[in-house]
Amino acid sequence: LGCGGPVLLRFRISALALASQSGDRGCRTAPCTELAKPLLLRDLPAPPLQPHQELNVCPLLLRVYVGIHFCGLIFADILACRGLYQDRHTPPFTPGTEPLGSVMETGENVSAVKEGNRVISVTGSKAVAAECVVDEKVRTEHLFSQITEEFHLSVQGFSPTFPLFILPLPPRETVLVMAGAWATGLAIIDLAVNMFQAKVTTAAGSDPKHELALTSGSSHRVNYNQGSLREEVKALTGDRGVNVAIGGDIFKAALQSLAWEGRIVVMGFARGKIPSIPTNLLLLKNVSAMGVYWGQYQQEDFPLFSSTISSALQYCQEKKIHPHIGAVFKLEEVDEAFNHVLQRKSTGKVIISMK
Repeated sequence: LGCGGPVLLRFRISALALASQSGDRGCRTAPCTELAKPLLLRDLPAPPLQPHQELNVCPLLLRVYVGIHFCGLIFADILACRGLYQDRHTPPFTPGTEPLGSVMETGENVSAVKEGNRVISVTGSKAVAAECVVDEKVRTEHLFSQITEEFHLSVQGFSPTFPLFILPLPPRETVLVMAGAWATGLAIIDLAVNMFQAKVTTAAGSDPKHELALTSGSSHRVNYNQGSLREEVKALTGDRGVNVAIGGDIFKAALQSLAWEGRIVVMGFARGKIPSIPTNLLLLKNVSAMGVYWGQYQQEDFPLFSSTISSALQYCQEKKIHPHIGAVFKLEEVDEAFNHVLQRKSTGKVIISMK
């Protein structure tokens, strides 16, 4: 490995005792101590690097101490702190699923990474903190020199790329992207236009967000607060409809906007309302509906998970796609970051900086 090159870690966060075995080093974190309440900054003892005795039975377990530089904020973090996410966490817990940082220290049996290597991964929690200990197998990926652009292509940046790789998406198909100015929407537009030569229509609720989506490569825009999404899409596609719709919040209208044998991809529900599928609409146009719970692929199909991340990182390094960072908040501003997203002010990726 080249020193300092980012590495993709396949890991899970361990339940760690707070008593530190790493000297007097402390760790600043923003735990959720009570659901639906503000996060409170705390300085906790650094978690121990040495494995617990019960972990010694598995020789593949590795432990790596990561100093976190940035953590991407996703809507699931906010839902988790309100007790509304499908993966429930019991307080106290630290939110944050997409850390990027540098290896500070490794266990005796770790050989795949070394001190100073930059690492990127997806976790279930724990990343809104200055440091964390990770374990499990380490898988190396492409090495790059840049750290800022790569990072925010994690869960919300990478997850929209996933359906584009597995649908499949033939060149020059038409794609409807809901919430096109958020991190997920902008990443889909960027990848669909620049790597799959797709013609993208963006659905958003305000003109400024439309302008950002158009700048990112969208060909057309539809304001779903000012008219019928279905009728607008029909007019733009010569009454055919779009081949693919990606999103979740305006599901029925998007489903009605599909062409014959169209595909609709469900990735989340940022407004909190989970719609039902009118199955007769699937039948009438031979439509396919698929869900993408992207993070679960880390456990179920890690080779596909990691190859998707590799491809997105490579496209970014080659300047074929151009991720958009909308806002950066300091760790002590984490509640302001949450409110920024909840009030629908965010565009592009929102990042928590530990620096």
